[in-house]
Amino acid sequence: MKLFRFTLLLFLFTFATTISAQSIIKTTLEPNQEPEAPSNWTKKNQLGFDISEIAFVNWSAGGTSSISGLFKGEFARTYVKGNHKWFNELIVKYGLNKQDGTELRKTDDALIFNSTYGFRKDTTSNWYYSAKYNFSTQFTDGYNYPNRDIAISRPFAPAYIFLGAGAENSNKAKNRTFYFSPITLKTTLVLDQYLADQGAFGVKKAVYAPDPLDPANNILIEQGQKVKAEFGILLTAYMKNEIFKNIFYENRLSLYTDYLNRFGNVDVDYDTRLDLVVNAYVKANIGIHLVYDDDIKTKKDVVDPTTGATSQVNDGPRAQLRQVLGVGLVYAFQ
Repeated sequence: MKLFRFTLLLFLFTFATTISAQSIIKTTLEPNQEPEAPSNWTKKNQLGFDISEIAFVNWSAGGTSSISGLFKGEFARTYVKGNHKWFNELIVKYGLNKQDGTELRKTDDALIFNSTYGFRKDTTSNWYYSAKYNFSTQFTDGYNYPNRDIAISRPFAPAYIFLGAGAENSNKAKNRTFYFSPITLKTTLVLDQYLADQGAFGVKKAVYAPDPLDPANNILIEQGQKVKAEFGILLTAYMKNEIFKNIFYENRLSLYTDYLNRFGNVDVDYDTRLDLVVNAYVKANIGIHLVYDDDIKTKKDVVDPTTGATSQVNDGPRAQLRQVLGVGLVYAFQ
């Protein structure tokens, strides 16, 4: 019953948000009023909420009741005038899951901002001289569940910043964009000293020395660095097509390699999604997010056989995979 009430409240909150976000559009002009000049800005605003729930009451085969919710927001602003184009995009995601007998757990967490300025020689060309900025981080702490005592990530730990210049091919009719930059600065921020001392996400870890008075203990000689800078090559691609009626296939790919630190070792970030549109407000989606970064080490819990204390150690880089299947509400507005 608690899960049912929680589900009902989530739906009511979503509908209330949708209704309150609506605005009145004025379609007539006052006497002697001239129409406004067309704007060089185009906007895209979209809010979504996916929910899945399963409940068991005296179910002979057994099972665990659970509920999951995922909030999504996508906001875009594009300025086009003559041969100039400036694209800005903000993506936010946050998901939670609750099962009987376990605490509330995070399933998704992302804050992403992209900005690209481009200039082309003429209005018929799809090629732009471009400069790109990208920032990404998360909202709340992340844990290696069921361990909730030690956070393995925090807001701005990590945060990634890409800044570079290159060439972009943008085809609006085919809804695809390719960008190549041979000069891109990648900055990794780990603004949490505990994680920085561990060398998390590739920053330089802390330096320790044995305590001469107690060899079992270590003395901190130098704190871990909170910033790591790299300089390399960035390739990004975006494509969205309607493969069948009301079925849209979207892809985002980012490839990066550093010139000085193991050149050719490529960081991969690939996000693919299939949207099945029921109507203007209801959509189902299937998505896969694949990440590989040699600087991101997986964590594993280690129990001290003497004291019984649990600690976390690095277990090397691994390909990270996240799969999402959801059905929910979508609201687009100007």
